[in-house]
Amino acid sequence: MTPEHRPNNSETTESTDASSPPGVGIRSHSVHDKAPTTSAHQIDADGHAHAVGLASLGWNDRVAALLAEHDGEGEPARVVRVDNTHLYVNTGSRSLQIPLALLPRRWRDAASGRPTTGDWLLVDTANEPATIDSVLPRWSLLARSDALGRSEQLLAANVDVVLIVQGLDRPLKPGRIERSMALAWEAGATPVIVLTKADLDPTSKHAKRATADLATIAPNVEVIVTSSVTGSGLDSLRRLIAPGITAALVGESGAGKSTLVNALVGAPVQATADVREGDAKGRHTTTARDLIPLPGGGVVIDTPGLRSLGLWDTHEGVASVFADLEELADRCRFPDCEHRTEPGCAILAAVEASTVDPARVERWLRYIDELEEAEQRRAARGHLEQHEHRGVTPQASTRPRGSSRRPGGPGPRSRRGSGRRRS
Repeated sequence: MTPEHRPNNSETTESTDASSPPGVGIRSHSVHDKAPTTSAHQIDADGHAHAVGLASLGWNDRVAALLAEHDGEGEPARVVRVDNTHLYVNTGSRSLQIPLALLPRRWRDAASGRPTTGDWLLVDTANEPATIDSVLPRWSLLARSDALGRSEQLLAANVDVVLIVQGLDRPLKPGRIERSMALAWEAGATPVIVLTKADLDPTSKHAKRATADLATIAPNVEVIVTSSVTGSGLDSLRRLIAPGITAALVGESGAGKSTLVNALVGAPVQATADVREGDAKGRHTTTARDLIPLPGGGVVIDTPGLRSLGLWDTHEGVASVFADLEELADRCRFPDCEHRTEPGCAILAAVEASTVDPARVERWLRYIDELEEAEQRRAARGHLEQHEHRGVTPQASTRPRGSSRRPGGPGPRSRRGSGRRRS
């Protein structure tokens, strides 16, 4: 998904302070110490790492195959943390800190190409300072639109499963669940919904209601009910996050993500805080995206609580979430059907027959509008950057604000559907 990157002169330092990522087995030693490491030349013909350390970071046959096909040189490593100032890289036997300010400009300016938590790298530690030789191609990339809808924000790379965490101490939010599933499908990962805090629901009343609602909102998506206090459901998660599997947790603050990570690890590796009484609002105790090894061999990536999940080029993901509506839309009489008042609309017919939820249809249409508006912003931004490069300031658009229509009509992806559906 991402082309090979070869930055130069990315200064790194060994991580020895308390800000080091949790749970990655960091050793305190200087860059001159030659602790045993696993280099690109220490992988056998079957693609197995000679050091146990890489396996604890999620090493699997897919990574070995990517490495075998890669022309880069250096020691395999994985990004285990990204915060506002540093990139933390672990080789399985040592941890390196890379200041973001020292990354090449092409990485700093291009969000989608910048290394993020979960990326596999080749690092050159032969000289001081060490450098990143290249980033191995990603097989998945979890990303969202930023709060202003102007750019893409990376959450995690090379993720196999996305755990959508929802607390049973708060109302179920269909829109948030749908957006999370769309991001997961678009990333190339499998979404799984995790209902936490079952210990606060001793009669299982809320769990049963949420599970019933999710059968409509998220058909064919696995739902696991858990309690970090009693341990119920944790074995199901451990089986899911098997050795070599990387799972990313997404959810709002206070949903129980970090508490769940601590329960899976069996140690308080992540900070937690009580939710606010009255509305169950959480506090932002996780401020960075951390990759944390589990005792069973898999790894989890804990992400900060996200107030919003903006969609960014997520057409396939939305189509996967609403596959039934996409299929119905193909039966509409008119190819540019708005699904509002048009005759022969298969969506309206299904609503009238009570076979689909009208609120769900409204959310689907809003997502399509949001995607079209995001695409227009990207196109306008690219147009502006092109003119700025030439020293020209383009004239302001005369198209009405708030319109989701492209000039000249609805375009190839009209509101008939998102236009792309996962097979």
